[in-house]
Amino acid sequence: MTLRSAPPAGRFDRRLLAPMILGSILNPINSSIIAVALVPIAVAFGAPAAETAWLVSSLYVATAIGQPLVGRLVDVFGPRRLFLVGTALTGVAGLLGAFAPSIAVLVVARIVLGFGTCSGYPASMVLIRREAGRTGQESPAGVLTALAIATQTVAVVGPTLGGVLVDLGGWRATFAVNVPLAIAGVLLGLLVLPEDGAVPEAGRRLRRLDWAGVALFAAVLVALLLFLMDPHVETLWLLGLAVIAAAAFARRELRAQDPFIDVRVFVGDRAILATFARSLLAATVSYSYLYGFTQWLEDGRGLTASAAGLVLLATFLVGILVSVTTGRRPEVWAKLLVGGVVQVIVSAALLLVTGASPIWFLVAIAAVLGVPQGMLNLANQNALYFQADPARVGASAGLLRTFMYLGAIVSSSASAGFFGRRADTGGLHELAVFMLAACVLLVVLVLADRRLRSVGRPDPEPA
Repeated sequence: MTLRSAPPAGRFDRRLLAPMILGSILNPINSSIIAVALVPIAVAFGAPAAETAWLVSSLYVATAIGQPLVGRLVDVFGPRRLFLVGTALTGVAGLLGAFAPSIAVLVVARIVLGFGTCSGYPASMVLIRREAGRTGQESPAGVLTALAIATQTVAVVGPTLGGVLVDLGGWRATFAVNVPLAIAGVLLGLLVLPEDGAVPEAGRRLRRLDWAGVALFAAVLVALLLFLMDPHVETLWLLGLAVIAAAAFARRELRAQDPFIDVRVFVGDRAILATFARSLLAATVSYSYLYGFTQWLEDGRGLTASAAGLVLLATFLVGILVSVTTGRRPEVWAKLLVGGVVQVIVSAALLLVTGASPIWFLVAIAAVLGVPQGMLNLANQNALYFQADPARVGASAGLLRTFMYLGAIVSSSASAGFFGRRADTGGLHELAVFMLAACVLLVVLVLADRRLRSVGRPDPEPA
């Protein structure tokens, strides 16, 4: 049951913002809050850094699979239903993690979290599309900005919050925090979100979904992750398996009547493919910094979890300021270019960091990174809004998040490979070179795509 009154005519229904924002932040907060808990968890269970990296990668594999799947379900069954199911599942995962007796159970909890937090973002994008159609606002830039600010804020403030939670209640508190968030989300969803309406032949439509495509897509990601977590000659067979599964997936999707991911649409649309590629590269750099730099602050620099979180607070503050000042403008090209160039500068600066670097220098690096944090995600999100087919905006939004999480998987695997048992300064420098390569490629892609200059610009007035 919902207690909604009629939405205001001609204006976006602001009552939707609270559940949309809460649902959308559940995944980024769980992505980033774990950063400062990895070292305490490793100490508690006597696990090496390469093993705790699974706590990062498992969530992103689940999310990378779940985002386009749940996005497709949102398109078919409606945003309210999927929002409520996903939010409730997040609370269950929080309880499981809070009482986990081992690393293995924690990994399971993170997988459940990955699937549970998949619904918020695609549900929000579908709701925004519906409101844009109802109100006649082609570009609800203010709403898109609010959503982007919220997600990037919690992604950056997550380590700070995580540090406080670890200090107050131990690493288990970083899982338990999902319980009150889930309760609040379910209540908001029930009271505020509009009813989805009946879905004719719901059971039949659920059975007709492309579950074989889902399974093949999952096989690609799992095989790729297992290879990236241990990239050696002996594990090359996993890379081969990922390639075979990818070929089978593409063949299946091209023949499926209602494909899980419409490969034909994406292959024929270079603009949206470029958006996915930019999102992957930007996330690779961002999450390499988030996890790698944070672990180094604790292991290599000797800071406490809360102190490491406070260093990253500068990223959060600058990112918010940049998003607020630039978010109202829907144009994306300049934001992508500036964000990519600043990522290059930050990655190069990490090569100068040592175990004796003063705190002011580390805070300065964190602050400068706030510029791309405030620009890149928002610009890619706005680009997708203009490029995606309105009938499949949920699936497209989910797939955008999938590429972001693929970047997170790559960064987590890189961190595990460069650091080994300890996050030392030598490993950080190797990670910085890796980040530098990724963000240089991002800048090249932005400069090479001339069509980006027109995305988000209003059509010229007729003569």
